[in-house]
Order: sequence, then structure tokens, then C-alpha cells
Amino acid sequence: MHTNQLDYFPILMQMLLAVGFVAGIIVISGKLGPKRHSKNKDINFECGIESFGNARIPFSVKYFLVAILFVLFDVEVIFLYPWAINFKELGMEGMIKMVIFMLLLLVGFFYIIKKKALEWE
Repeated sequence: MHTNQLDYFPILMQMLLAVGFVAGIIVISGKLGPKRHSKNKDINFECGIESFGNARIPFSVKYFLVAILFVLFDVEVIFLYPWAINFKELGMEGMIKMVIFMLLLLVGFFYIIKKKALEWE
């Protein structure tokens, strides 16, 4: 079965419609929305607590490191689910590939332990 460029036309139209709709709503809401400014409306507000001081206080990069490592290992675990579902169909080849994947995962895990990325001072 050969495909030509016209087969992709509905996808292009749907993408243009979606992007156009989002852009149109953003532009229209900016033009039609209320524009009332006052001193009380323009101050920062967070959880009912009045803000004070400078918002640009430095804090530890460890927080970001732990968050990124969590996301990284969490996403890698997502790859285990399709493998577990298709375990019998993949056979020994799938098992070997998953063992390689898990070994690489363990190498990365031991690396971050060696670098003490998860230790807090």
C-alpha cells in the first residue's frame, strides 16, 4: 500500500485547527478581558500570605538534583510495564534486552550513589 501526501492532509488540518484555536483564544481573551489595575490587585499573592523580602533567595541545588533523578528513574520504570505485559511474546531476546536495560539502570544508580547525589548535609 502506497501513501501519498494527500493522506496526511487531515492530520495537517487538525494540527492547524488546534494551534489556531489555542492562539485565537489567547489573543481574544487578552483583548476582551478586563483591564482593571490597582495597587492591591497588582501585588504578588501566595496562599493568603503577604510577600516580603526578595523572592530571589538562593537555595540548595540538591533539591533540583533529587527531583530530576526521581523523574529520570520514574520514567525508566515506565518502560518496564510494556515489557511485563508482553513478556511471553518477546521470548529470550526480550529477556536479554531487558537485562541489559536493567544493568544500565543499575550502573546509573550506583553512579549517583558513588557521587553522593542523594545525601543531604
